[in-house]
Amino acid sequence: MMNWKDHLKADSLPWLLEESEPGVRFLALRDLAGLPETDPVLVKARHAAHEKGPIALILNEMHPDGYWIEPGPGYNPKYRSLVWSLILLASLGARVEENQRIQIAINYCLDHCLAPGGQFASATAPGGTADCLQGNLCWALTEMGSTDTRLDKAYDWMARTVIGEGIAAPGDKSTTQRYYAGKCGPNFACGANDKKSCAWGAGRVMQAFSVLPRVKRTAVIDRAITHGIEFFLKEDPATVPWPNGYAPKPSGNWWKFGFPVFYITDLLLVAEVLTNLDRSGDPRMKNLFRLILDKQDDQGRWMLENDYAGKTWGEWGEKKKPNKWVTLRALRVIKHMQ
Repeated sequence: MMNWKDHLKADSLPWLLEESEPGVRFLALRDLAGLPETDPVLVKARHAAHEKGPIALILNEMHPDGYWIEPGPGYNPKYRSLVWSLILLASLGARVEENQRIQIAINYCLDHCLAPGGQFASATAPGGTADCLQGNLCWALTEMGSTDTRLDKAYDWMARTVIGEGIAAPGDKSTTQRYYAGKCGPNFACGANDKKSCAWGAGRVMQAFSVLPRVKRTAVIDRAITHGIEFFLKEDPATVPWPNGYAPKPSGNWWKFGFPVFYITDLLLVAEVLTNLDRSGDPRMKNLFRLILDKQDDQGRWMLENDYAGKTWGEWGEKKKPNKWVTLRALRVIKHMQ
């Protein structure tokens, strides 16, 4: 049987395991080296990532009440406020068990960002919801270990909006369980994408579903997952055939692999999501896998092609240079290729 490293031009795992970057090292040990959660090496690395790595940097900027920059729903200012800090922390592997401030921030988010109907919104009213925001926060809070039952309603709302089940039309003001200006229809329709399906938002929604424990996946959620998989695979994902509402061709950002990933999404995230949902053996993934493999350099590393330099907490590498965070993302996919 082929070892996953045989897909690489060179073994870049030792590079990711260097102790000089504890954040990357922790995730590489966990996700690539496959150490069990109780392994002393992994436990030490996890502590180091939370105490010395970028997780610590972000948490040190947090207000004691659980927000960043200013109180409230936390969508603005981009990209250092509550919403973006939580997404970034989740991307770094932050866990509630490691630092009580993470749980404080999660609680603040659920108290101030989640509407009663299950919508995560950019303001206090549910009308500020959108697939990218909903998916990002459902994913981030789940990924960091939240077990708050308020997330159940958020996931249910999200699933129903994907398939159009139990959700009223935007103009029906008799219920909060309706589509809104941003989240305007089923099949990932978005007002910011000229009311067409938004694959950026779809990627974040499906990423959230991919980390939801199976015991939490209701029949409605299972139907939404099936729908989302076909959304991405009904045509060759490597060619990005999804609608771009205000332009005649797809955004070039699809082909620019980056870190962190907020609402601008890349093809690497699509591959991550589909492999997490056990679709790595689907023959329709072949061209997408090939596209990812072809981007590696002769040392088995991937470049940082899209970034938020100077806009968010921390620095994540020089653009157009080999990057540990992007390489980590790529190797997670390659490890599960069939």
